[in-house]
Amino acid sequence: MTAMTKTDALLKFDIESELMWEPRLNATQIAVAVADGAVSLHGVVDTYAQKWAAEDAAKRVTGVRSIVEHLAVEVLPHHTRTDAELAVAIARSLEWDVLIPKTITAAVHEGVVTLHGQVTWNFQRTSAERSIARLAGIVSVVNEITLSPEVSVGDVKEKIETALRRQAAADGEAIHVGTSGNLVTLTGHAASWGAIRDARNAAWAVPGVTQVVDQLSIASPAPRPPGS
Repeated sequence: MTAMTKTDALLKFDIESELMWEPRLNATQIAVAVADGAVSLHGVVDTYAQKWAAEDAAKRVTGVRSIVEHLAVEVLPHHTRTDAELAVAIARSLEWDVLIPKTITAAVHEGVVTLHGQVTWNFQRTSAERSIARLAGIVSVVNEITLSPEVSVGDVKEKIETALRRQAAADGEAIHVGTSGNLVTLTGHAASWGAIRDARNAAWAVPGVTQVVDQLSIASPAPRPPGS
């Protein structure tokens, strides 16, 4: 049976319930607004990691078409760290993570961390941010790591489409791949946030790709037949 399209009121209730269900969050500090399936999260969280947890929780709810996150981190007293303490902890975290090359450096100012450097793959860039996301005292992370591929782009469109057919046959037909040099643009729609994530990962996995523009949308569920 196909899922029924949710009203904004029902979607708001479901997101608030999912935020309450998420043990990593204090959901009483987060306000939810919904308009035509577009979700906005406002309020405060205690850690930078909770910003990610709140967005992940909202994405788990069926019917969410897009998410805008406006959550501020208000560090708890027992999580407060000086910039010097944070710099030491960040350096150790980056050093011990086997996915992160030595080319990445970090600067800290009032709890805001800026990541610099060049890497070959996008997963190295995202791994650097994930590696430090759960450190106490971080207010925000600015990821300025750039990509410098070791190989040139070739047959990108075909490689991505082949990967989509391997990994997500149902969504693969509805996802369209456009290429221009090192740039990949994904358009069309997918059934879930997970399918969109998989499509992005497939694009980033092609050697030489330096930018992926994600213009995918969540497909609207078909209406339920009368009497179903």
